[in-house]
Amino acid sequence: MKKILILFSHPRLEQSRVNKILIENIINKKGVTVHDLYECYPDFHINVPFEKELLSKHDVIIWHHPFYWYSCPPLMKQWIDMVLEFNWAYGPEGNALHGKICLNAITTGGSKEVYCSEGYNSFTVKQFLRPFEQTANLCGMTYFPPFAVMGTHNLSDEALDEYKINYGKFIDLLQANLSINDMDNKSFINDIPKLKTI
Repeated sequence: MKKILILFSHPRLEQSRVNKILIENIINKKGVTVHDLYECYPDFHINVPFEKELLSKHDVIIWHHPFYWYSCPPLMKQWIDMVLEFNWAYGPEGNALHGKICLNAITTGGSKEVYCSEGYNSFTVKQFLRPFEQTANLCGMTYFPPFAVMGTHNLSDEALDEYKINYGKFIDLLQANLSINDMDNKSFINDIPKLKTI
């Protein structure tokens, strides 16, 4: 069973109905570590050796965060800048993360319809996530499409409950060796047949 590290970053979790429910549903799963960056590092002083050790003990890395200004909250960006060091995560001697799986789990206030060339955001979520994808590639990790909950401001309780269930199913599939070949060129991991209940 694969071990999963969820690097969770939300500076205002108490105001996030969706993220709280997603995290609460998977926090006690066997083989899953939920690492809340804002809880651990409110002063932004990241313990780099601890973070590296944590990464080394897991097979799958999930950057779970709200989509802040088409990217991640600042503490997660600082985590990436500080922890993924040259000759550790990448570079001639940097192979510490080779072979691991990596992806984003995101929430957006905007719906899928606004993330396209015709929408007011002009670009797709996949295009906005290119820096994360290239970071994973540079570090020798396999990058999966994101798990995305979109249109959160207008999400019904029933729809949120389905997303919660599917996030749990997705974690189970990752632990049971979900492959990049199962993605079938989907933009979102939510859309693969094994999870398509929404």
